Amino acid sequence: MNAVGIDVSKGKSMIAILRPYGEIIYSPFEIRHTSDEIRSLIEQIKSIDGDSRIVMEHTGRYYEPLARELSHANLFVSAVNPKLIKDFGDNSLRKVKSDKADAVKIARYALDSWTDLKQYSFMDEIRNQLKTMNRQFGFYMKHKTAMKNNLIGILDQTYPGVNTYFDSPARDDGSQKWVDFATTYWHADCVRKLSLNAFIDHYQKWCKRKKYNFSKTKAEEIYGAAKELVPVHPKDDLTKLIVKQAIEQLNTASKTVEELRALMNETASKLPEYPIVMAMCGIGPSLGPQLMAEIGDITRFTHKGSITAFAGVDPGVNESGTYEQKSVPTSKRGSSTLRKTLFQVMDVLIKTRPQDDAVYRFLDKKRAQGKPYYVYMTAGANKFLRIYYGRVKEYLASLPQ
Repeated sequence: MNAVGIDVSKGKSMIAILRPYGEIIYSPFEIRHTSDEIRSLIEQIKSIDGDSRIVMEHTGRYYEPLARELSHANLFVSAVNPKLIKDFGDNSLRKVKSDKADAVKIARYALDSWTDLKQYSFMDEIRNQLKTMNRQFGFYMKHKTAMKNNLIGILDQTYPGVNTYFDSPARDDGSQKWVDFATTYWHADCVRKLSLNAFIDHYQKWCKRKKYNFSKTKAEEIYGAAKELVPVHPKDDLTKLIVKQAIEQLNTASKTVEELRALMNETASKLPEYPIVMAMCGIGPSLGPQLMAEIGDITRFTHKGSITAFAGVDPGVNESGTYEQKSVPTSKRGSSTLRKTLFQVMDVLIKTRPQDDAVYRFLDKKRAQGKPYYVYMTAGANKFLRIYYGRVKEYLASLPQ
């Protein structure tokens, strides 16, 4: 038994190789993530007599190149949750934090968990690309929200409340009616300095040019509201420049988000489980690809409990002697991104209320029992994942090899 512990960092790693009873085969040494040094490490590990297992933490994306190359070399590689390494016993009162100490600790963990280690399987290119796109999607969604709040804050000083005039959903290119309206009517004086008839005529031409529905009643409502507003900034070129810049930034972020959304759906459609996932209640062209991106290949999970543990929505246990805690928080030790997506799916189910869906009926039952929000949402996510696992695995098994 040769336990290879690898403490991965950006561009380099610290390696320690141990055997049972604390026998040190190689003291901790450092390698860079270059093809030559990784090839040299592979040859070094293969030259050691006995069965070798390599363990590393899956932190960020730094570990992926090394894990991929070692797996391609037919070596046993296991990428474990950093929380497991952190909670592993040090058997020492001294607190030592260094790359060398961490590599030795990971190697000791490998020896202690030898029979429980799971083989690392790198995702195929499509799944890897989909996951990367989903992380980019999340980043740009946060950016879009920040840009939206920034624009609303500026408009509150030039045209207060203009963002509440329309509730039309975003178009395929990311444009929204209230943003397009604010681009033309960026100050309250752009509306109220005109006569009512002149504004109605101008607004009607704007709707026709932008391909929006025109309503004379809505135009009169907008004009009446503009008459009562008190802008902070004057209607001049400097104010106009500030507003236009904020709108341009929001439109750029919105366009990127919609492009990524469409690209993710197109990419996810190439995966074999796409039709069965998209047929599930609460799933659409946005949440479906996000789920598939974060869950990955379903066949790498051995049972339903492993996928709920991966998502961190598995119920905990707290027992000691005659004491048994009735309500225990979930582990929350898995993918936070997956948990967020699952909560969004639960939110869709609550809003759409599909009576024939088992997950919604379960959610509704828990709500009727007076369970707190996070309790019934997490329980619903757990049930949804179990159904997802069963349906997808059964569907994949029915496909031709």
